[in-house]
Amino acid sequence: MKTIRRVAVLGAGTMGSRIAAHFANAGVPALLLDVVIPDQPDRNAAARRGIESAAKQKPVAFYSDTAAALVEPGNFEDHLARIAECDWVVEAVAENLDIKRSLLARVEVVRKPGTILSTNTSGIPLARISENFSPELRAHFLGTHFFNPPRYLHLVEVIPGAETHPEILDFISTFCDIRLGKGVVRCKDTPNFIANRVGSFFGGTIYKLTVEGSYSVEEVDALTGPLIGMPKSASFRLLDVVGLDIWAHVSRNLHHAVPQDPWRERFVLPEFMEKLLERKWLGEKTGQGFYKRVGKGPEKEIHAIDWTTLEYHPAKKVRFPSVDSARNVESLPERLRALVASEDRAGSFLWQLFRDLLIYSASVVPEISDRIVEIDRAMRWGYGNPLGPFELWDALGFEATCRRMEKDGCKLPENVAAMRGAGASSFYKDGEYFDFASNAYRPLEARPGIVTLKGQRVVRKNAGASLVDLGDGVLAVEFHSKMNSIGDDLTFMIRAGIEETARNFEAMIVANHGENFSVGANLMLVLLAAQEGEWDELNAAIHRFQQVNMAMKCAPKPVVAAPFGLALGGGCEVVLHAARVQASAELYMGLVETGVGLIPGGGGCKEMLLRAGDAGAAFETIAYGKVSTSAADARKLRLLRPADNVTMNRERLIADAKAAALAGAPSYVPAVPRADIRVGGQNTLALLKVGIYMARQGSYISDYDVVVGEKLAHVLSGGRLTGQQTVSEQYLLDLEREAFLSLCGQPKTQQRIQHMLKTGKPLRN
Repeated sequence: MKTIRRVAVLGAGTMGSRIAAHFANAGVPALLLDVVIPDQPDRNAAARRGIESAAKQKPVAFYSDTAAALVEPGNFEDHLARIAECDWVVEAVAENLDIKRSLLARVEVVRKPGTILSTNTSGIPLARISENFSPELRAHFLGTHFFNPPRYLHLVEVIPGAETHPEILDFISTFCDIRLGKGVVRCKDTPNFIANRVGSFFGGTIYKLTVEGSYSVEEVDALTGPLIGMPKSASFRLLDVVGLDIWAHVSRNLHHAVPQDPWRERFVLPEFMEKLLERKWLGEKTGQGFYKRVGKGPEKEIHAIDWTTLEYHPAKKVRFPSVDSARNVESLPERLRALVASEDRAGSFLWQLFRDLLIYSASVVPEISDRIVEIDRAMRWGYGNPLGPFELWDALGFEATCRRMEKDGCKLPENVAAMRGAGASSFYKDGEYFDFASNAYRPLEARPGIVTLKGQRVVRKNAGASLVDLGDGVLAVEFHSKMNSIGDDLTFMIRAGIEETARNFEAMIVANHGENFSVGANLMLVLLAAQEGEWDELNAAIHRFQQVNMAMKCAPKPVVAAPFGLALGGGCEVVLHAARVQASAELYMGLVETGVGLIPGGGGCKEMLLRAGDAGAAFETIAYGKVSTSAADARKLRLLRPADNVTMNRERLIADAKAAALAGAPSYVPAVPRADIRVGGQNTLALLKVGIYMARQGSYISDYDVVVGEKLAHVLSGGRLTGQQTVSEQYLLDLEREAFLSLCGQPKTQQRIQHMLKTGKPLRN
């Protein structure tokens, strides 16, 4: 089977330019083509504008400037023939059948035989798009529906055309999975496929309940965000981000395309949304939608719209008794059960929302999918839902939910009634899923290249971490403290893992399935120890963390860290000491201790000095708390080394880390603590202090930032040395620990820690 050496993306709008950007992130050069704008001297202006927009958007579409350079702008008039250079052509122009067919007819003339052609449509049947094209093109034509923004949303729906060759489907699915890092769901050629069909219903139900129950915009967003495991954008805030016009287009198309769907009225926009469309209050793109920013600077406020009057008011804090009591329930299934069991406005809203979603999801099997599995994956990967509809039904309790639906007068879908009659009590159990077609459980097939820690043999465990046998001679240290914060439990288990690996395994990885790899040290414990004056205990804890990091660095068997998401502070220091790193492409890694009035104390200063080879460069990275925007950026910041590897698909991260550990084991040579680290002494300290002074004079930092910065400069210059000398790693660790402890005793550091714990934001006191 061929490889993809170059792609062409047709259409440089929001979707097309972001698709091209993500190919570039994967190292695949992309030719981005769009129309020639009349009276514009730059004939590639439309495509160039798309690239610039993708580079400036927040969050940014590119991993790095290097990736952005891989996208080449062009136009349909001058450069369409260059499609012959490409192995895959992705069409992402407007959702208009005539426009698509007209452009693809031109593509058919210039594409070389064997070139794959896919459309990113979400609402037009593929059969209509490819009608009357040549058999050879139709054999290579399919749908690849990326979710926007493609860099951040995991889902891509792969849809076969009427005559797509099975090998093409398999190849594109594998390429999207491994090279582009996507969660691939195979779909049928039905309106809006899976995720947008169910997602549109979910959104339509929210708007229906909003009107019927007179819920405010703030109330709905408080109920449909992190409280139920959903993204912070919740519902109306998400519409502002997406654009109300985009949502309206999807909803109207879907309503038109499913005349036989008994629930299709859920795809009709409520009257207040139509009024917003008339006023062009579309969300962020027009400066106002369901929310708008009022004022500037410190006086800036977020105002929310009253949908009954279309007038804005300062966004209100929302309180529900049931929410207040349920918010502290960490287990999501338990929290959801508590919420829908309550009888207040919050409980009523969420129960009706979930009830209708579950019934609808079951009713569209097998129309949009033969199995429940693909529906659950599509909703998790495309919308950031923590649970797909059928996983949610299990979490709420299958039988209890069925009974409550019947009590409400709802008729259960026939497939669910048959499932119940067969004695099934859940949709998933013991590695199986319930198959509506056979009315029986079927094995959930293994996904090659996906390794999970769940279900593996646990060698040892405490409250903060576990040692897990991954098979093939690899041991994993799994973090599972709250937010994977670093504490004594975790430190102890890393050391235990090193010792266990030395005795019984070939290699060790440090990994977990949390939301983030690690947010750093347990600041609450640090603050309490400092406030109680427990300096000996705090000193000992920091020393233990330093020494376990050094033990990992010099371990007799290789240790591979597998960071993803946030790897901050102490979490970053763990990664810095691993023999090798297998990082997720989405890695936000950095030493951020200065934000709470501290400096890295677990070897971070030492490691950055070693990697940067220059105290000034190390100082800049640490003092300003620089956090990578991707694994590629982490490499640029020297947080990752050239030999460290990157995994595009986070689901494959643990398997890739395991493979890297085994590959490195035969030739592994343990590191030896260094005693030849060159430091500059007083001369370097003086230079760093000049930089700190200039930053303060320019009002870039506060007076207390000066105090923290000078402590950091003291460590990186080697302390009170009269000139350039060589020191050991342990010498620098001792300096780090001393500086860390001295800052812990400062009232302003304690204020910064308290503020961070309370608000999640840094305090510049």
